[in-house]
Amino acid sequence: MTRRKVQAVQIARRFPTLLAATAAALALFGTGAAQADPGQLYNSAQDNFTDGNEQAGLSDLRQLLNESPDDAQALSLQAIWSDYTGDLVTREVALNRLNGLNPGLADGTRNVFHAIGAAVGTLPNPIPAIAGPQTGIAVMGYGLLPDGSMRPELVNRLQAAWLQAIVSPLSPILVTGGNPQNGITEAAAMQGWLIGHGIPASRILADHRAGSTVQNALFGVGMLRDAGATSAIVVTSPNHIRRAVGDFIVAGMPVVGATTSLEQLVSQLPPPSRSGQRGIYLDATRTLRLPTER
Repeated sequence: MTRRKVQAVQIARRFPTLLAATAAALALFGTGAAQADPGQLYNSAQDNFTDGNEQAGLSDLRQLLNESPDDAQALSLQAIWSDYTGDLVTREVALNRLNGLNPGLADGTRNVFHAIGAAVGTLPNPIPAIAGPQTGIAVMGYGLLPDGSMRPELVNRLQAAWLQAIVSPLSPILVTGGNPQNGITEAAAMQGWLIGHGIPASRILADHRAGSTVQNALFGVGMLRDAGATSAIVVTSPNHIRRAVGDFIVAGMPVVGATTSLEQLVSQLPPPSRSGQRGIYLDATRTLRLPTER
């Protein structure tokens, strides 16, 4: 029985012969049916965060946690978006409560903060890094043209990846991207380009499923680990590198390098503003597998 119901019953007991008093108390404090549905509040919060209304989303979470104080996923979201808004007190309170309920999710949430910090601090860099066989090269896909051919931006990414592959000849190479056009996935087109430019097919891991940067990370990390990699160099466009780095770290793969093409390099050198970090935060929650619906 909720606190409000208890208060209503206490009023009724003080006036046992006054049915009107009971009715008035129930009208004042409400019944169980009047309580907000936790699932609806959670979905409303997610919608507000996606739409850029963080304060409304946090308000939804506060109401949800008043009704369901042990909701671990809501506490994780509250910590993450309080961090975004700069409310460090609420972030730490939520983390401490979450740690008592679900230590694994609390650790994952702390890793989100690490990933976001690393992502924001990443500089687009066209110079490849030297790496050994335990560091994989993860190349992000980009939408193909309707006939299955590659757009210039994807070719730019592959040129950067080729240079990285030459500098690190023992590193496994992940090409990741689904979204087929004319029966060809992004990964298949990328794989063909690299093989055509002298990279042995045996080095290349092709993920044909991913439809987003989040899935690039979630699917790709497992494939890189299976190939013996314990860290990764992420290769993509300058305007995409920070989000990709954050997603791979949240997915559990340390990122030790971030190689980019030259296109738009200078404009992406300054670190993003707080509002410019929203996409990184959104992706991080999705990579942490916080659901969007209940």
